[in-house]
Amino acid sequence: MQLEVNGSTVEVADMSATLLDVLRDVRPRLASVKDGCAPQGQCGCCTVLVDGEPRVACVTPARRVDGRAITTLEGLPDELRDAWSDAFTACGASQCGFCTPGILVRLAARVDGSTSLENALAAHLCRCTGWQTIREAVVDVRSPSPRAPRDLDAASRRATIEGRTPQHVGRDVALGCGGFAIDTVPDGARYAVPDGDGGWVLGDSLAEARRASGRIQGRRTTIAATAPLSLPPGEWTTTLRTSWVEPGYLEPDVAWCEPGGEPASSLANGGAFGAKQHSIVGDAARLLAAREARTVAVVLGREDTVRLGPKRPPMAIGLRADGSGVVRVARTAGIADAIRAVAPGLVVDEVDIAGPPTSADIRGAGWVEVAVAIAAATGATQITAANGATASSTVDLDAEDRGVIDVRVRCGAVLDEIVLRSYCIGAAHMAYSWVTSERLAVDATGAVHDLTIRSFGIVKAAETPRIAVTIEPDDGPPVNGSDAVFAAVALAVWRAHGLLSEWPCGR
Repeated sequence: MQLEVNGSTVEVADMSATLLDVLRDVRPRLASVKDGCAPQGQCGCCTVLVDGEPRVACVTPARRVDGRAITTLEGLPDELRDAWSDAFTACGASQCGFCTPGILVRLAARVDGSTSLENALAAHLCRCTGWQTIREAVVDVRSPSPRAPRDLDAASRRATIEGRTPQHVGRDVALGCGGFAIDTVPDGARYAVPDGDGGWVLGDSLAEARRASGRIQGRRTTIAATAPLSLPPGEWTTTLRTSWVEPGYLEPDVAWCEPGGEPASSLANGGAFGAKQHSIVGDAARLLAAREARTVAVVLGREDTVRLGPKRPPMAIGLRADGSGVVRVARTAGIADAIRAVAPGLVVDEVDIAGPPTSADIRGAGWVEVAVAIAAATGATQITAANGATASSTVDLDAEDRGVIDVRVRCGAVLDEIVLRSYCIGAAHMAYSWVTSERLAVDATGAVHDLTIRSFGIVKAAETPRIAVTIEPDDGPPVNGSDAVFAAVALAVWRAHGLLSEWPCGR
């Protein structure tokens, strides 16, 4: 069969392929079409236009669009693509840039006054920006404002500080060209995917490897998600129990390696909130490349990241009114040090518990829960991170139009206000979502049962409060500020829900 892709005819021999399989295999590579959850159809990263209408490519069989016109971000008119990418860059509406191309395609096709922005965004998931800057970019496209001169090198430095891994800021990021490992796999490489038993299945294409693995897509579970740790014994004025939480980054882990070489980084232009610091894909790519004597790309799917990737460790905290007490936490390398960095006097009790792997590298793991609980116990309103950054927040969930979250942050030299504000808004959204609705169901054997990206509980655009950020002047050295904002907003949201003793508390 034949498809018309961005005005050119593409021959398709594999009648069982999805439209995403076909588009990812087009040469030259169409880097804008991203796979964030295939075949779940729940993240929107692979959105393209079919005869001008938005369609999620990963759940669209190629045979159903035989002879029809497919348009990806690369195929949009130059002036339209430039207008959207400029607006997203100017408003800080993209950070890693993985989800952005799909959002841009849908917005370019639909946001013309006939379709509400909230309806357009309902098919998408963005973990970085908190949605608000995307709304602001839409306003900017409709009524462009003059662009003030901007130092993108300084913006990239601030993004690197906030993301804790080298990051780049510019129009190419908004277009999805941030250098993701899956987009740089050399032609002729073999692809490897998990076989479900600790090994790997290889194929000459990603689609072939996935078919050969024979794995059946999981679903959202019906079992209850609970906080697995009991509170430490004692008389406490403030208690908090948390559950397993999925970091929920959009770009699944990918690394490729040539025989005898070093693996391509799975971090690319995004830090994955710390969850990829010790990803398994790099070592696997190195070993498989040596075994196969050719380049091998190791690719995790969404379900693989849920089963194999690290989670935020569950905790159970009991505190007295002076902030002293005990923290019980799932045994995690480095977690006690993270807690003691902000609360050296607390007793830390690490507990062996059946469950998925955990990591202290995930954004603020350990110290944020403890800092929030101590502030709640003592009545403090400001969070101070170990790096010296400070943040405070108030939340009005009854305000008109979804509620309002106000944030104040001080974190040294600003470098670039647009980037810092964007990261703080994203951190506020993440904290609001975490405290109110995020949780994973894990059974008694430690297996995760919530396997789809929409089952993580991440709050959608239409449900996210408006977020106002005030950056306080500071001539000190720049330090990460969004993690302090993450903690401050978690505290404010928890207080707004009455300091209930278990998170999430908004369901």
